[in-house]
Amino acid sequence: SGETLAIETQVFIYPAQHYIMPDYRIVPAVESIKAELKERLQQLQQEGKLLEAQRLQARTMYDIEMMQEVGYCSGIENYARHLSGLPPGARPYTLIDYLPKDFLLFIDESHVSIPQLRAMWAGDRSRKEVLVEHGFRLPSALDNRPLRFEEFQENWANVIFVSATPGPFELEKCQNEVIEQIIRPTGLVDPEICVRPAGKQIPHLLGEIKKRIKASSTFSYSPVSNRTARRAVCLAFTCS
Repeated sequence: SGETLAIETQVFIYPAQHYIMPDYRIVPAVESIKAELKERLQQLQQEGKLLEAQRLQARTMYDIEMMQEVGYCSGIENYARHLSGLPPGARPYTLIDYLPKDFLLFIDESHVSIPQLRAMWAGDRSRKEVLVEHGFRLPSALDNRPLRFEEFQENWANVIFVSATPGPFELEKCQNEVIEQIIRPTGLVDPEICVRPAGKQIPHLLGEIKKRIKASSTFSYSPVSNRTARRAVCLAFTCS
């Protein structure tokens, strides 16, 4: 409409990518990447892997050019070690580094979560070793990884394992002192379960259906066999 809504003194223009790096990080990182590339190319050529060497050189030089021109490249996280200045094999930065030292950690379904945490590093390592072997990535890409379980464990000070079936690790850590939660967080106890003889289940079902119909309510029935399902359907039509 051409109408002036406001006159701003400053405007924030955010980048389209979260991984854009400033020049003071890119310049030393590029030199470090080139040094690693040179060493890796020599190794591949000595092993007779000329195709892998050509692939790695083309990919890496393209990534370097993109970082120098626009501040990022596709897969820039694979150069995280060079951009962060960490030594080879060092623990990568994670969200844990932003938490206070005395944070309280809850691990829900710990009997499943703990084995998954143990397997994360190995799974990531196995996948990236294939990329490195075939010249798709530099060996430094291996340092862009999840934490090893031991590293993760070193960074928690207070932890609560939440599980209905605690595993050996949790039981060992708490020295078998398990706190049982009887009352649900909503304040509701578990529903009462009535076990009745199987021989009279259909007459009992008929009586329960009539009670629900009389109260203008609904009901749900889960049969365990086709035979009882057919009989239940016949009863439902009879009662209606």
